[in-house]
Amino acid sequence: MIREVIVVEGKDDISRVRSALDCDVIATGGYAFGKTFLNELKKIEKRRGVIILTDPDYMGKQIRRRLTEALDHPKQAYLPQSKTTLKDDIGIENAKPEDILEALRRAKPMSHEYKETFTKADMIRFGLIGASDAAERREKMSEALGIGHGNGKQFLRRLNSFDITIEEFEEKYREVFGE
Repeated sequence: MIREVIVVEGKDDISRVRSALDCDVIATGGYAFGKTFLNELKKIEKRRGVIILTDPDYMGKQIRRRLTEALDHPKQAYLPQSKTTLKDDIGIENAKPEDILEALRRAKPMSHEYKETFTKADMIRFGLIGASDAAERREKMSEALGIGHGNGKQFLRRLNSFDITIEEFEEKYREVFGE
């Protein structure tokens, strides 16, 4: 059982997360949630903690950003589009229970203090920007590290925001690419 309350976008997401594990889940009802919802979520965060698990699409990222800015220290859980897509529909409601469990297990808070552990030069050295297959490589590393997919700049910011160590990064890099 997970202690924190999991925040998702809609009712179908609630059902899917609950099919994966016995936990408390609350839905934003989309992007239009207001101050009342955020105030309630702040109370929940103080009592139990919050894990944000939104869809890996544009709107899901916008909802995640708003929630993260409003809350003190929510944990972030990510699933890649490849694990949440059914036909043309992207959403947590399409994910397999085991993938949801793994994402929640790896949920982590973003650091309040931004430390530049990784630089653009590191991203180039590891082929995560500037290489012909950089987007694919970032996607694989994002999934391995549980930090959500993004372009080169977003990926670098997430590496530094989640306090990922160089050792942790290099270990995952070797696991993923065998290099």
